[in-house]
Amino acid sequence: MAMPASRPEIGIDVAKDDLVIHLQGLNQTFTIDNTPQAIRQWLATLPEGCDIAIEATSTYHMDITERAHAKGHRVYVVDGYRLSNYRKGVGGRAKTDLADAQLLARHLHKEKDELRPWSPPPKAYRMLQSLLRRRAALVKARTALRQSLSGEPELKAPLRALIAKMDRIDTLIQKRLKSAVSAAGLQTQVQRCDAIDGVGEITATALVMAFLRGTSEQRCLRCLPGVGCPVRDSGKLTGKRKLTKQGDTEVRRLLHCAAMSASRHPVWRAFYQRYRDRGLHTTQALVILARKIARTAFALMKQQQEYCPAKLF
Repeated sequence: MAMPASRPEIGIDVAKDDLVIHLQGLNQTFTIDNTPQAIRQWLATLPEGCDIAIEATSTYHMDITERAHAKGHRVYVVDGYRLSNYRKGVGGRAKTDLADAQLLARHLHKEKDELRPWSPPPKAYRMLQSLLRRRAALVKARTALRQSLSGEPELKAPLRALIAKMDRIDTLIQKRLKSAVSAAGLQTQVQRCDAIDGVGEITATALVMAFLRGTSEQRCLRCLPGVGCPVRDSGKLTGKRKLTKQGDTEVRRLLHCAAMSASRHPVWRAFYQRYRDRGLHTTQALVILARKIARTAFALMKQQQEYCPAKLF
C-alpha cells in the first residue's frame, strides 16, 4: 500500500513589518514583508495543503493567518507563552526571529497531533473583541489620569472637562456594543449572563464573546478567560497554583471586577467566605469566585437556560 504523502510544514515568526518563514522539509529560511501584496505573492508559490505554524501577536499575525486559511492550508496559531516554554524544553538558548521560525516549524513537526488548527472566529466575536479592547484602553487611561492629576488643584477644572469627554466616548462605545449584540442576535445570551448576581452588562457581553470563540473551536470554555490554575504536584510536593493568563485579558479583568461585586452579594457571599475561612487570601478566593461565575455563565448559554440562584450550590 502506498504511503500517504506528508504535508509541507512551515513555521512563521511574525513582526509588524516582516515575516520570517522557515520551510521544515527543505530547511530554507527567508523573510518577506508583512503586507497584503507580499503575502499574496508568497502564498501563490505554495503547494496545496500545507501545515503552517504562526506565532500569535496582538494583530500582526491575522492577515497571514486568514489568507493562508482561505487558501486551504491548515494553520496553527501558537502563542508566545507556549513557544517560550517549548524553547526551554528543547534546550534552546537563542531568541531571534530566525530561531523562532525554525522553532515553530519544529514544534509543528513534533507536536502536530496535540495542536489545534485555527478556525475563523464568528464576525460578531471580532467586533465585540475590538470594542471591548478599545474600551479597556479608555478605562485604563481615564483611571491613570485621575490618579496622576488629582493632587494638582490648578488642574482640577481641566481634568473634569477631559474626564467628561472620555465618559462620552465610553458611552458611545457601550452604545456600539449594544448595536453589535443586537445585530448578531445575541441579546438573549447577554441577558442570561447579565441576570447573574454581580455581573453587569459589559461583563455579560464579554462572557458572550468568549463563549462564541469557545464554541467555534470546541475549547474548554472555563479556560478561555485565563482563570484556570494548572496543577504542578510531584510526590509530596504541592506546587504553587498560578493563573494561566492565556485568555483574553479584558474578559479576565471584567470577571475579577464581577467577583468583587458578587462577593458582597447575598447569593455569593457564603461561597466566597467559605474559601476565606479556609485561609485563602482575598485574591485567591476572588479567582475561585470568578471561575464559578464563568462556569455558571457558560452553562446557561450552552443549555439555553435562565439564571436560577437556587441551583448554584
